[in-house]
Amino acid sequence: MVDEHRHEPGNLLVVLLDLQQRLGHLDPALVPVVAHELNLSRAEVHGVITFYRDLRTTPPAPVRVRLCRAEACASVGAEALVSDVGERLGARLGGTTPDGQVSLEEVFCLGNCALGPSGQVDGRVHGRLDADRVLDLVARARP
Repeated sequence: MVDEHRHEPGNLLVVLLDLQQRLGHLDPALVPVVAHELNLSRAEVHGVITFYRDLRTTPPAPVRVRLCRAEACASVGAEALVSDVGERLGARLGGTTPDGQVSLEEVFCLGNCALGPSGQVDGRVHGRLDADRVLDLVARARP
């Protein structure tokens, strides 16, 4: 897997994203292996993993909710939406619901600014969201 990207510039991020795509998450045991294969320090690999929010070291929840908190969405109620959805799901930003089925994450722009507040549920972008709509989308996406 590393060989596919060994000679690309900036290959560490590409390798990590590819591994996560294939495995679902980046097990911390991969850090020394990737570091060795790319002739990097463990600290460099760990630093990249912890810097990028889209890289994760634990398996994701089956349903992923990402709510935009950028300026355009914030100006039309994103903060209240995040608060209300979090309270109703019983999850904090960056966490999961008590049953482990839904993760709640923040994102800073989904490119859907004219239709804010925007969010993403299971990879699909939605606009003009309110808490009821988010919860309905979550209910439909739950396994």
